[in-house]
Amino acid sequence: MAESSGVEVTPRLTIPEDELTETFQTSGGPGGQHANRSSTGVALSWIYAESSVLTESEKTRLAAGLGSRGDNGAVRVVADKSRSQWRNRSLARARLAELVAEALKRPPARRRRTKPSRSAQQRRIDEKKKRAQTKRLRGRPEPE
Repeated sequence: MAESSGVEVTPRLTIPEDELTETFQTSGGPGGQHANRSSTGVALSWIYAESSVLTESEKTRLAAGLGSRGDNGAVRVVADKSRSQWRNRSLARARLAELVAEALKRPPARRRRTKPSRSAQQRRIDEKKKRAQTKRLRGRPEPE
């Protein structure tokens, strides 16, 4: 993992390293003295509102996509599951990339209504008439 390059969100978008803020904290859970004395938990923050890699429309879409997670133009991700600080840093970066990529996705375009062509409608009606005629011929002959 190349730390100096930043966090790759998509092939087109990479968050620069200098825009990220990492803080380390003790993590709870099992681990005994190691967990109580080592700062292995990682909190990764990114102020996307001041980012140089996003356009204004992307910032707006990101704010909408993050909802309450995007606190005043910033997003924060915490990883403290692992006993290794290096592993928690990797998890936090992956989580941030996934969160931002999901929030930046464009909503699907609304379906454009279409209607069948006149000839297609006529073919359908003709087929229905032909089918009805076939079924009519299967019935009992009318008495003379």
